[in-house]
Amino acid sequence: MELMRLGVVGAGFVAKFHARALMQVSCMEIAGITSQGAARAEQLSAMVRQNGFGEGVIYPSIADMANHVDAIAIYTPNLARVETMEQIVDAKKRGAALKGVICEKPLGRNVEEAQRMVDLAREAELKTAYFENQIFMKPIRAQLAQLEPQQRAMGPLVLTRSAEEHGGPHEAWFWDPTKQGGGVLSDMGCHSIAVGWYTLTPLGKSPTFLQPISVSADCALLKWGLPQWREKLLRDFGVDYTRTPAEDFTTGIITYRNPDTGQIAKAQFTNSWMFEKQGLRLFMDGMGPGYAFEINTLNSPLQVFIGDVCAEETANAETALEKATASRGLLAVQYNEPDLYGYPDENEDASKAFLEGKDAFLPWSYGLEITKLVMAAYMSAQQRRTVDLTNSAVQRELETFVPLIQQGRGAEVLHTT
Repeated sequence: MELMRLGVVGAGFVAKFHARALMQVSCMEIAGITSQGAARAEQLSAMVRQNGFGEGVIYPSIADMANHVDAIAIYTPNLARVETMEQIVDAKKRGAALKGVICEKPLGRNVEEAQRMVDLAREAELKTAYFENQIFMKPIRAQLAQLEPQQRAMGPLVLTRSAEEHGGPHEAWFWDPTKQGGGVLSDMGCHSIAVGWYTLTPLGKSPTFLQPISVSADCALLKWGLPQWREKLLRDFGVDYTRTPAEDFTTGIITYRNPDTGQIAKAQFTNSWMFEKQGLRLFMDGMGPGYAFEINTLNSPLQVFIGDVCAEETANAETALEKATASRGLLAVQYNEPDLYGYPDENEDASKAFLEGKDAFLPWSYGLEITKLVMAAYMSAQQRRTVDLTNSAVQRELETFVPLIQQGRGAEVLHTT
């Protein structure tokens, strides 16, 4: 079997999570790594080599690495996405035989950046993969297969609800809205919006088949706007939410129209950085005419109990569950989180597509559409109105819209105590 030699830009949390996923993918290996963090690059390289899924050679730059890999994955912080892609394009123009490029969500912090990413890929004639793992989750795919007869007989789903919640990010830049692009809506709302749109889509249609016609959303700063929690952010990450706050809770509804039938469908999303249970929870459900599904990733076939007397012996609670907030009591354990969340499947999809000279199932043009919906949600929350996506003036406004929260002016629209 032909192998896709992947070069990775960035060696932080998401890069390591994808590396865990690649242990389960037979057609892709990590051949190269470049990162500004030397210690993290060494850790990722050791992980790759020890587990036998590539050489994990550390290169000083993208330009050096590009000549030794078939594709490049962008796992850098959001603020560096465009700059990273410009370096990849420059390497391609200088003769690097790259087949494709992967970008972890989001494609850009706003529509202008996401459009720039799409344009750069087209300019360099690179195939693309936008990594939105929740669409590849096996429970999502399994419910679609299981309910296919019902959908064909009764019609597609008409309502979905999607949520992703945990206690907050790992890295300081994630908390900084000017670097990350906002708060939890930018960080995790893109996941819930994408999976909601996908699950509503009729069988056999493309992921962008349903037409978004309106967005209504709300953003709030609840837990992390309280004095003691603002102090913790400042102490732990150097981020001051008295000056540049970001939302830690968001909810909204996107209305879609089926262009073939005129049927209206709705997708609700809810996301927070203030989930106070076991750790990361993904929740999705959907309602169709006479049928339904529900997914909750905290419902695990494995549970463990750790009493107070031995809780101090727990080495790392996150080996059981991402963003775990407890190390004692009755705990859910997801023994293969990368697979549960769809990471191996999206990597395998990208690898096979690039080897065949094609875009992945979700190309960057799709990532651009998700960015537009996220920005429309910010616009709705900021302007306190439902955003009409069928209005051409609104579409033009979205092209250059940068939310106040992303500008570092969140104090103008978010309440703090």
